[in-house]
Amino acid sequence: MDFSRLTAYLDYLHKLNVPGCDLALYRDHELIYRHQAGWRDLAHTAPIQGDETYFLYSATKVFTTCAAMQLIEQGKMRLDDPVSAYLPAYAHLTVKDGDAVRPAKTVMTVRHLMSMQSGLNYDTETPAIEKVMKDNNQRATTRQIAEAKAESPLDFDPGTDFQYSFSHDVLAAVIEAVSGQRFSAYLKEHIWEPLGIHGMAMRLNGELKSRLCPLYAYEPETYSLKECTQAEIDERFNPEFESGGGGMIGGVADYITFADALACGGQGKDGARILSPETIQLWSANQLCPKGRQSFDGWHRIGFSYALGVRTRVNDRIGGPGVLGEFGWDGAAGAWVMIDPSNRLSAFFGMHVLNYGYNYDVIHPTLRGLIYQGL
Repeated sequence: MDFSRLTAYLDYLHKLNVPGCDLALYRDHELIYRHQAGWRDLAHTAPIQGDETYFLYSATKVFTTCAAMQLIEQGKMRLDDPVSAYLPAYAHLTVKDGDAVRPAKTVMTVRHLMSMQSGLNYDTETPAIEKVMKDNNQRATTRQIAEAKAESPLDFDPGTDFQYSFSHDVLAAVIEAVSGQRFSAYLKEHIWEPLGIHGMAMRLNGELKSRLCPLYAYEPETYSLKECTQAEIDERFNPEFESGGGGMIGGVADYITFADALACGGQGKDGARILSPETIQLWSANQLCPKGRQSFDGWHRIGFSYALGVRTRVNDRIGGPGVLGEFGWDGAAGAWVMIDPSNRLSAFFGMHVLNYGYNYDVIHPTLRGLIYQGL
C-alpha cells in the first residue's frame, strides 16, 4: 500500500478553504491509514490533533437508518409498514397539486422515509411546527415535531419521486415509537455501547464542547471563510428534539469504529454484532423509482443511486475507482463516510466547513479515488 498521494492531497486542502481535516481508513478491523492536516483556526496557530469533535449533520443519517434496519431485522417493524402505524398523524396525508391540495394517492411507508421518497420536504418553519414549539416553550420533542410536520401537504405522492427531506427526522420518531426509547438512548444501547463508542451524542456536553473544532461557513462572494459564532451554533439545538437527519456530534475515531463494523458484515472488532450481512445488503440496495433516480442524478453522485438512507454504488464503470455495493453518505460541514463490504474497507473524513459544495463535487470523489489507488 502507498498512500503518499492521499497524504499530499490532504495536506493541500488548506489551500482550498479547508482549514483542517482528518481521515481514517480501516481494513478488516485494522487501522491502515490516519492523517490529520491543517489547523483548527484560520490564523494557523492550532494544528488539528485528531481528537476533535465535529457536528456531523447528515452523516447522522447512517446511524439513524442503521437503527431502523436493526428494528426491521428483529421483526419489530417492516419496510412496507405505513408510517401511520407508528405515528397516527400520518394517516390522512395531503399532496400539493398545482394551487390546490388533495388527498395522497399512496400510503407513506417506512421504506419511503428511508429512501427519501416520502414526499416530505425540508421546510421546518411550517405553522404547525412553529405552534408546537411555542406551545412547548421551544422544547418540542422529536415525536411532536415529526407529527406536526404531517400537517403540511407533501410535495408528491409517496413512492413517486426522490427528494432530500425531513424524512429521517420522522424516521427517528418512528424508531422511538417502535422501541419505546428516546432516540439517543436507543443509539447508545444498541449501537454506541456495543461498539465501544463513548464520544458521540445528540447535544453538546462539556467534554464534547472542549474538543469541538471551530465551525466555519464558506462565503462564495468573497471566496473566504467566516467562523460561526456561538449564538449561530446554539440556534441548532432544542434540548428535546433529537434530529435523526443531522443532530449528532462526534469524532473521527468513533465514527470509523462504526463504519468498520458495517464494512465487516455488521460485526465490530471485539465481536459485537449490530447487523447481519444480509441486512446490510438490503440496506444498501438501490430503492429509487425511475423518476426518483432522475432526481437523484441531479446530485452528481456519479455511479451512485440511493438506497435505504445511504448512497450506493450501482455502476463501477463511471465515477472513478471503487466497487459495486460501496455505500455511505456525507454531511453539511464536509463529513464523509465510505463503507465497502466486499473489501471489508471503510473510511471516514472529518472537516467543519458549511456551504461548500466543492466537498461533494470534488473533494470526496478525489478522496475515494486516492484511497483505492493507494491500495
